[in-house]
Amino acid sequence: MNKLLWGFSFLFVSLFLEAKPLFSEYKTSLLSSNATSGTINDAPEVVVGGSGVVIHRFDAKTATIISRVDVVSKSGGKAQLRFEKFAMLSQGAFPDTGLKPSVGDEVIINYLYDRALIITPNQTTYTQIIKQYPDITWVHPDLVAGYLAKLYRPNPDRTVFQNACYQNSASIIFFAIGSKGHFVDCHNFNTLHSIDIAPSQGAEVPFYSRVKNIETSWFTWGSANIPDYNTYYSSLIRK
Repeated sequence: MNKLLWGFSFLFVSLFLEAKPLFSEYKTSLLSSNATSGTINDAPEVVVGGSGVVIHRFDAKTATIISRVDVVSKSGGKAQLRFEKFAMLSQGAFPDTGLKPSVGDEVIINYLYDRALIITPNQTTYTQIIKQYPDITWVHPDLVAGYLAKLYRPNPDRTVFQNACYQNSASIIFFAIGSKGHFVDCHNFNTLHSIDIAPSQGAEVPFYSRVKNIETSWFTWGSANIPDYNTYYSSLIRK
C-alpha cells in the first residue's frame, strides 16, 4: 500500500513539475524584414494576436529593444510580424536610437507574459484565478485601482490599462466577464486565450479591489462611473 501511495505521489509531483506555463517565451531571429513587417520561424508558443519585442545587439554585452511586434498571421512554418513602437520603457529625456529591425535581430515572443493585471467582479473570482495560474505574477488590483483614483478615472479605457501595464512591467490583462475569463494582450487588446469560469452574482465596479469609491472629476475628460461591469469590459477587448 505504501508503495502504491508513493507511486501516486511521485506521478503527481512529476506532472506538476512538467506542467508548462500558459504562455512561454519564444526566442528566435528575424528571417526577413522591411520598414513595417518581418517574419520568423513559427513555433507552438507563437499565437496570432500576441506580441513581443525585437532586440538589437551592438556587441556581446550591449543590447537594446528597438521595436515591439504583433503576430498577424502564421502559415508554411513562418509567422508574420508587424512592427510597432515599443512604448513600455519610453523616456523623453533620451533620444531614440533610430534603429529599425533587420535580419538577424533577436525576437522574443510573449515578452513579459508572465506578469499580468487581473480584473474580476469580486474577491471569489480573483482568488480562484490566481490559485489556478500560480506561474503568473499577478499585479494586485489595489495598485491599478490606486492609479485610477489618482486619475479620477473609475472607467479605465485601453490607454489607461496600457499605462498601468507599463508601470508594472506587465504584458497581459485577465478579464473575468460573465462565465468566461479572457487573457488579453496589454499592447493591442487582442484576446489570446479564454477559459470557462463560474459566473458571479453581482459585480463591484470598476472591478474588485480594496480601494473603494474611486471619484470622478469634472476636470478629467471622460471621467464617469461604469454602468454595467460585463457590458463595459466586453466592449473593451478584442475577441
